Amino acid sequence: MNTIIIPVEDPLALPSALEVLKSGGLVAFPTDTVYGVGALAFDRMAVESIYTAKDRPVEKAIPILIGDVDDLAKVAISIPEIALKLAAHFWPGPLTLVIPKNPELSDIVSAGPTVGVRMPDHLFARRLLRTAGPMAVTSANLSGQPSPTTAGDVFSQLGKRIALIIDGGITPGGVPSTVVDCTSGEPQIIRSGPIPKREILAISESLL
Repeated sequence: MNTIIIPVEDPLALPSALEVLKSGGLVAFPTDTVYGVGALAFDRMAVESIYTAKDRPVEKAIPILIGDVDDLAKVAISIPEIALKLAAHFWPGPLTLVIPKNPELSDIVSAGPTVGVRMPDHLFARRLLRTAGPMAVTSANLSGQPSPTTAGDVFSQLGKRIALIIDGGITPGGVPSTVVDCTSGEPQIIRSGPIPKREILAISESLL
């Protein structure tokens, strides 16, 4: 497969990405943390192809990115109050919330009862997500390799494995998001990231 690279400022960037996604293809694009590669969240075959492109173990769930808080209801149910509080405080931003999964999401996204959800603080990413709807997105690298911060990094790892890369320059964050499990009462940090534990706990303690 020939991988096309389009600059983020090109007027064709958004329509090209939407065309690829609607045809079941994969698009890599910049976020506020690192580059992600994704597919439409409810397209099972497309999500399966993320695992193939990345050589990713199938038991590893793929997070969902959304463009607006209203889209939470499309991918999650029975959302805990703490998750809503954290989203209100840190979204858009580098925080992934693990919450109960909407059963309509395929088990290829997450085989368990939960799903990670995030709203990125990146103009192009938000535009894409608002237009395309929720997407299953993970870092645009080969499994186990460094997370990419440039389009060149993505191409060196996933070139000829995905259809399109949107080149937005160097991503501002550079490290993956903080991941917080909100399903067991007090939030549990399961991956450290840009948002420190003390800030997460401060929001949690405000609910007591």
